[in-house]
Amino acid sequence: MSFMDKLRGQLIDIIEFLDSSRDTIVWRFPRQGNEIKNEAKLVVREGQVAVFVNEGRLADVFGPGTYTLSTQNLPILSTLKGWKHGFNSPWKAEVYFVTTRQFTDFKWGTQNPVMLRDPEFGAVRLRGFGTYSLQVTDAAALLRQLVGTDPNFRTEEIGEFFRQNIVGALGPALAHAQVAALDLAANQNVIAGRLATELTTSLAEYGVAITRFVIENISFPPEVEAALDKKTQMAVLGNMQQYTQFQAANAIETAAGNPGGGGEGMTMGLGLAVGQQMAQTLAGSQAPAAPAAPAAAAPPPLPGAGAPWFHATGGAQSGPTSLAELGSLAASGSFTRETLVWQDGMAAWTAAGSVPALASLFGAVPPPLPPATPGA
Repeated sequence: MSFMDKLRGQLIDIIEFLDSSRDTIVWRFPRQGNEIKNEAKLVVREGQVAVFVNEGRLADVFGPGTYTLSTQNLPILSTLKGWKHGFNSPWKAEVYFVTTRQFTDFKWGTQNPVMLRDPEFGAVRLRGFGTYSLQVTDAAALLRQLVGTDPNFRTEEIGEFFRQNIVGALGPALAHAQVAALDLAANQNVIAGRLATELTTSLAEYGVAITRFVIENISFPPEVEAALDKKTQMAVLGNMQQYTQFQAANAIETAAGNPGGGGEGMTMGLGLAVGQQMAQTLAGSQAPAAPAAPAAAAPPPLPGAGAPWFHATGGAQSGPTSLAELGSLAASGSFTRETLVWQDGMAAWTAAGSVPALASLFGAVPPPLPPATPGA
């Protein structure tokens, strides 16, 4: 330290702390040899307290205000020093300014998931993150437990320590809440308020309180969230057929955006499939609500009936005609051996008498009567 700094230290008689960092919790006032002049002015602003430490022991604590330092307003320090008749020479003591305003820039998050037993999903792994506010409530306890002789104690020095305490309390808080994982969002404020109270109680020995605790998000692992998204899509669509159509439509859109990868053919094929499914769906939606009575089963064709026949009558085609109907026509004489017939599988029209399958029709028909003889 230069001579001018030493001289300036002897002349300065105002002890104060102007915080421009916004993250300083405790700051020790620097003085040459820790000497403080008698009748010096101590300025403590709102959101601060000043703590005097003499030879390692906490002495007096001053709240917001302006003080003239003398034996009259330093009763504890004066008792420690054994002064009975006042003093006029500089005396030695360390002055620590402790910020008592709220620090709102603390963040927390779970590095590893918290295991819970969920009433709906069973064992689940949850992650969470958020913010919290911290405030010094007991400057002496903070100095004893955390600060020690650190001349510039900042928030970054205790952020990890408090994050570990918060994460350690998060699991029990979620378990004791007995809230299903899907309902945590609706109960985050209640759980956060309970956590703030529990953390303030557990951290009281360090002279701090958690004035505000915020849970920004509690989430499942990515693969579980993807499964929940699928389940939600299916619930919105209503049934598997509509879900299949939805998936096919997404595939068409993807294929259409990739013309170089066979997207056009795939789009046409999927489009036809979707069209058929939609047609089936529309047909089903137009059917009557009550189930239709089952149709009577058609009897099989009679043995030997075979395929229907076509025959020529008066130069015109008639049919199709069954074998039984041809028998009736043969009995009436309108269907003869000379009648042309055709059936599936025949090469051309053929006289009925030349078709073996129709021979039985004419066996029961008597031949024409012979002409009458004269004199009979």
